[in-house]
Amino acid sequence: MLQMKKLSVAFALCGAAALNATAHAADIKVGIALDLSGPFSALGAEARDGFELAIEKLGGKLGGQPAEFIRSDFGGNPEQANQLVARFLQRDGIHFFTGPIGSNAALAVGPALFAAKVPYLSANPGPSAYAGEKCSPWFFAQYQNDTYDEAAGKVANEKGYKNVLLIAPNYPAGKDHLNGFKRLYKGAVKDEIYTKLGQIDYAAEIAQIRAAKPDAVFFFLPGAMGINFVKQFVGGGLEDIPLIAPGFSADEDVIQAVGEPMLGVLNTAHWTHDLQNPANAAFVAAFRQKYAGRYPSVYAAMAYDTLMAMDAAVRDVGGRIDDRDAVLKALKNPSFKSLRGEFQYGANNFPVQNYYLREVGKDAEGRITNKLVGTTLEKHQDAYVGACRM
Repeated sequence: MLQMKKLSVAFALCGAAALNATAHAADIKVGIALDLSGPFSALGAEARDGFELAIEKLGGKLGGQPAEFIRSDFGGNPEQANQLVARFLQRDGIHFFTGPIGSNAALAVGPALFAAKVPYLSANPGPSAYAGEKCSPWFFAQYQNDTYDEAAGKVANEKGYKNVLLIAPNYPAGKDHLNGFKRLYKGAVKDEIYTKLGQIDYAAEIAQIRAAKPDAVFFFLPGAMGINFVKQFVGGGLEDIPLIAPGFSADEDVIQAVGEPMLGVLNTAHWTHDLQNPANAAFVAAFRQKYAGRYPSVYAAMAYDTLMAMDAAVRDVGGRIDDRDAVLKALKNPSFKSLRGEFQYGANNFPVQNYYLREVGKDAEGRITNKLVGTTLEKHQDAYVGACRM
């Protein structure tokens, strides 16, 4: 069994807050399952930094009430995630849950949380199952897995790519992402390659791509997988084949690790650090100040937004977190200023929102980063909402 360590337990009642205790004296408890080891460790670190910045911004409270943020690493292992959630529910008595990066972990832990009527605010994955037949009023998504790729499929059409080779890891999100691309892409799929989750050697796949000679390659390979793939892709002499991706495969973690070979990569996302709205500008400035000048990734932005959504919901119910119906209503109608700008939830609790095209280039400081190109899909709803029967 992997060893689970509680990384930090924050913010006990103290000082004036304790003296001013009311019926809400018990801390609001948030369980945060972190991916600080395992296949999504780089992405988990990005999410952790977003959570930490939000907790600092909120002064360790939610809706003005004392809060405890219980953060534990589960190593990206779905079985270990189940054990962690059982501990959160049975020992810690959490009121909210968030954290896992992988869709496999999200699918593993959802049933226990839903049965316990604990809101699960996803800080990343949006599995198709939870958007459709297995939707739950207790699950709130940041996006649906396919939607990033639907936007990328539209971009591929606009770029005139007649045949595209697709590559992704063989797990639920990988299949969702390739299905999403194919949904809006109108050209021919040259080949469809599924790799092992966590794979870092792509020699065989590079050889397949070289032989196929596609107009472009669409790849969903987040974190270390994407880093190694792009390095080997360019190192293998395929730099003349355009790369297009969902934002997760060309985010700041990948860009900073790969460097110059990332220039020109097109990717799509529901958020970008140069999106113009006051909340986002303040977040990016605070993040760069706290974390040595680096730009936040979409994982950091989603983690930050997740805790801001909890904060708004607790405030909107006046701290009455035991009123589950009121909490759900507040979450469904968020009053916080999201970093992505205006959005609303569809019938399945998945956002109806814009998706943007980003291109990896250089900022005014010469730093390699994503730059906003324009809006690709406006007020876009996922394809599975019709199967949701909440």
